[in-house]
Amino acid sequence: MSETAPRPPRVILEEEAGPARLDHGWEGGTEPASIPSAGFSTLSLLAIGLSALILGFAALAAGNYVAEQFARAAWLGWLTLLVALGGFGTIFWAILREFRALLLLREVDAARAAFARGDFTGAKAHVLSWAEPIPLAAPFLPALREAPDLPALRALLESGPLASLDGESRLIGRLAAVQGFAATAISPSPALDALVVGWRGLRLVRQVAALHGMRPGIAATASLLRRAAFDAATVAATEVATDTAVRAIVSNPLVGHVVGEAATGAVAARRLITLARATSSACRILPTN
Repeated sequence: MSETAPRPPRVILEEEAGPARLDHGWEGGTEPASIPSAGFSTLSLLAIGLSALILGFAALAAGNYVAEQFARAAWLGWLTLLVALGGFGTIFWAILREFRALLLLREVDAARAAFARGDFTGAKAHVLSWAEPIPLAAPFLPALREAPDLPALRALLESGPLASLDGESRLIGRLAAVQGFAATAISPSPALDALVVGWRGLRLVRQVAALHGMRPGIAATASLLRRAAFDAATVAATEVATDTAVRAIVSNPLVGHVVGEAATGAVAARRLITLARATSSACRILPTN
């Protein structure tokens, strides 16, 4: 009996089976198609429209008021104009910082995509744009510019700026954990515990983001929290179960109270450490191994 030769992979053309696809001979199906971006959401469009209306009408009203003050007295008009320029300048500076932080997050995503598809030129350009505003990455910029290929660029990132950023993020997370543990130890109520730990967690996200060259506002902080939510929530759920088990084991009311409060503080501290690690991973230009 002659052996049957293995069937080589073949291409099914559009004329044979509708849209063109590659048949690799796999029984488990093909890779999923990339999902196109949905663009701006309805809430985002509403927020943009409302912001444009509020700022636009406010600017028109301020302009009319400044003109009225100039009609009364020149010095009063100039003073009113300076106040208006200072207020609107501060608002636009905050918006600019917000967009800059969001663009830096997009730079991280673009660099990861370039590394994934093996695009050395694109990856190098995104890496340099990402590294320029980061103080800890400044000493490594000349070496990154001279990287000859993609593996060398990846190795320089892992051993240079990423190692420094990961170490500093861990230190920030440990400091936040100590502060969170101390706050829950002296807090008189669980509700206040949650408030203090939540505030410290938001501050921790901003500190880690600032370490990576960002100055996140509301939108950028929300984006970072969304990126870090899965890892942080998974660990938090595990630690809530651990805290419940510790409280159930201790039967003596006094000992149970003491150990239970200590366990609550330990869980809060561990959550802050996890949040620091997850935020650092979200800002990382290469995925964590």
